[in-house]
Amino acid sequence: MSHIKKTDFKLSPDHEFIVPTKGIKNPNDMTVWQKSEAYFEYLGFILAINESIQGKSINAQTETSSIVEKMMKMLNKFDDLITQIPPVDQPQRFGNQAFRTWHSKIQESSIDDLKEVLPEDIHKAIPEIVEYLLEGFGNPTRIDYGTGHEMTFIMFLCCMFKIGAFTEQDKVPVALKIFNRYLEIVRRLQLVYKMEPAGSHGVWSLDDFQFVPFIWGSAQLNGHPRIEPQHFVDHGVVENYGKQYMFLGCIDYICKVKTGPFAEHSNQLWNVSAVSSWSKVNSGLIRMYKAEVLAKFPVIQHVLFGSLFSIKQAPENVSCNSSLLGPSAGLLRT
Repeated sequence: MSHIKKTDFKLSPDHEFIVPTKGIKNPNDMTVWQKSEAYFEYLGFILAINESIQGKSINAQTETSSIVEKMMKMLNKFDDLITQIPPVDQPQRFGNQAFRTWHSKIQESSIDDLKEVLPEDIHKAIPEIVEYLLEGFGNPTRIDYGTGHEMTFIMFLCCMFKIGAFTEQDKVPVALKIFNRYLEIVRRLQLVYKMEPAGSHGVWSLDDFQFVPFIWGSAQLNGHPRIEPQHFVDHGVVENYGKQYMFLGCIDYICKVKTGPFAEHSNQLWNVSAVSSWSKVNSGLIRMYKAEVLAKFPVIQHVLFGSLFSIKQAPENVSCNSSLLGPSAGLLRT
């Protein structure tokens, strides 16, 4: 494995940050996305984190940097706001309008919050990265949340590496602490404000709202001495290990919000339980994610492009190398 030093992520002093905007306007633009620097960098980041957390549980001992701790503090603040802003009485069952109040509150404080998290010398990145942060919690107009919002938050985490806020040593805590805390918050948002799943999911869907925690969660379980894929439909296993492994945490949440036989309400996951090993589950889910999320226009039309995730075409001889951290992973010459 190659080891990346913090200096490898330092942008040039004259780097110009820009407010990111949507760039994929119609289905014909999907080829632009799939050949872009942003595509390879994002997928490379997914693979790099995937590799870094193989066999590691959420409560594994990891050294956390001060910026990771500050990020956790900011997320805790967002969580506390849910308590402070209860749902309102309204005629419709789904899409409680109090979510708009919650979202406007985090929007109002987000720039100051990021100034608390980031060293002063990279505050100039905030106008660009704050857009990814805010978009990561759902859409306040539609009051919905889905895999596109999850993707945007992961882009925010990747941006934090690109601007030099996170370093190589932060990969594991970013996944197991920050991303897991994020999952707890968005699940609470979904329940409290009755958020709609974003977009129309077919029978392929693993879950109404999430995808990446299944990928990273299966990486965590790779090589586990007792838990095999067939065991994740066992209520006792989920109850005992749900707080240690993201995959099982997802199953626990699904079982709490859906009724009826698991094989009926979560057919694709039921099929996954028949796979022989976690490594095969993991590689299969990565292929599925590329095909069913990253190749779908309804998701990618919302992707934001700026200086950190560029819509520019990547060199033809690049590949995603999971042994390197995301910001450089996509743009490696083969």
